[in-house]
Amino acid sequence: MNSTITTAPISLTEGAIRQLLRIREEQNVPADHGLRVGVKGGGCSGFSYILGFDLQKESDQVFEVNGLKVLMEKSHGIYLLGMEIDWMEGLNNRGFTFNNPNASDTCGCGTSFSA
Repeated sequence: MNSTITTAPISLTEGAIRQLLRIREEQNVPADHGLRVGVKGGGCSGFSYILGFDLQKESDQVFEVNGLKVLMEKSHGIYLLGMEIDWMEGLNNRGFTFNNPNASDTCGCGTSFSA
């Protein structure tokens, strides 16, 4: 399997990194797993985001973002290029947010978009 690390098409804020490291530790995610970032069909606006720890697959590109191994299917890059993942913690909302410049429309939940 190719494990070449190239420049990441996405960015993770300090808050997102902190939460991801906390989740990885609390859920005892194995060291050979990376953070999978991607898209899948569905959601209110056509696509929804994938975010979770997973094993590397043959079709993945591998990136390092702030010391975190990030996995992304090559075909998802067109939808995610330039995206920033952040962690929001407020009175009304708590969770990961996706600031995607490729999204032409997003829904109220913030996890679904159209391109």
